[in-house]
Amino acid sequence: MRADLAASYGEERLPRYTSYPTAPHFSPAIGEDAYARWLAELPAAASASLYLHVPFCREMCWYCGCHTQIVRRDGLIAAYLRTLRSEIAQVSETIGRRIKVEHIHFGGGTPTIMAPEAFAELMAAMRQSFFVLPSAEIAVEIDPRTLTADMVEAMRLSGVNRASLGVQSFDPVVQRAINRVQSFEQTASVVDMLQHAGINGINFDLIYGLPHQTVASCLDTVRRSLELGPDRFSVFGYAHVPAFKKHQRMINEAVLPDGLARHDQACAIANALKEAGYVQIGLDHFARPDDSMAVAFEQRTLRRNFQGYTTDKGEVLLGFGASAIGHLPQGYVQNEVQIGAYAQSIAAGHLATAKGYGLTDDDRLRADIIERIMCEFSADLGDICARHGAEAGAMLKSASRLKPLISDGVVRLDGDRIAVAKDSRFLVRSVAAAFDAHLDPAKQLHSRAV
Repeated sequence: MRADLAASYGEERLPRYTSYPTAPHFSPAIGEDAYARWLAELPAAASASLYLHVPFCREMCWYCGCHTQIVRRDGLIAAYLRTLRSEIAQVSETIGRRIKVEHIHFGGGTPTIMAPEAFAELMAAMRQSFFVLPSAEIAVEIDPRTLTADMVEAMRLSGVNRASLGVQSFDPVVQRAINRVQSFEQTASVVDMLQHAGINGINFDLIYGLPHQTVASCLDTVRRSLELGPDRFSVFGYAHVPAFKKHQRMINEAVLPDGLARHDQACAIANALKEAGYVQIGLDHFARPDDSMAVAFEQRTLRRNFQGYTTDKGEVLLGFGASAIGHLPQGYVQNEVQIGAYAQSIAAGHLATAKGYGLTDDDRLRADIIERIMCEFSADLGDICARHGAEAGAMLKSASRLKPLISDGVVRLDGDRIAVAKDSRFLVRSVAAAFDAHLDPAKQLHSRAV
């Protein structure tokens, strides 16, 4: 990574481009009626992925950017899960058939906060409403501090084959500063339980840019994580947005690393993981060379959705639960964010869609370009534009933000093909943003580029 470029571009507030256009551009103009129509219009051969949002935790991690709330009473969780099962049946009925499902992802919050029997009931409801393929990837996000052996057994019996563990940092000073004290021993115990249950797809989530974090503490976290041998790592930069996430005000901004320090931490983590034999995938993922994600990256079939990088090739993502986002060929939909409003909609027999976005032909073109840049660090504009009936020259002319990136050596332009320079790949979001027709630099809604 080049420190001069980190200083020049690192303070930009840019999307992570898990969708295009991004969620701030969703509008109430797309609601229940549009979603119902889009579901009914799905082709007979379509397959889908399912995302289930469980917005509950036992305590708040101060760095968290998710839609979640703290619960002490399990009755609230049970009521929410009943609503979730109703929504699953409702969406399936609107589609009109049991659509094939290739991927299921439980996110949160803390999905494993639910009772083991409730998890089994939820999986059974999905299998009843959808045709979950025997080869489907079923992934669950896990807080190692609260996972029980009974829950692991319920996951095993339900066919879960991938687990994503929140680690963030093993530095006790950092952990206290973010209100997430989690020992190495707790994490190791959970990995052992999962592997003994045959759940061998293990992901670790790490974060850099946290309060009191240093290059040394980041490297120590990597070293200890490697002892547990996960298949994949997701390495994210902390997004400090206390205006939107009020609990982040508990973090002392004076001890947050600056842009250059974040750059050094990201670089150190990436180098350590690559030296350990992991393949760097896109902006923030690392995988063993034989992992399916590394294979997809090598074969240029990697995709990007709301869970980040994925091997999921489908065009349909159905989101369930409060705040959940779905993606269909026609556009995006998002459920009511507030749990009460979400539950009321489902109880009244309505889809819980609160807002969305209908894609234009130009959006689809730009989405393809941005996805290839984010996944491959390059894009053949001639090929992509031709498939969309557009001209590469006109697209390049409209990308005015690309000019300084080319001048600074971040991007190479060879005819109609653009490529991000290897020493500048940490700025891939800046390159993708050059093709974002909706980006408003005046609105600081996103995390820093570095």
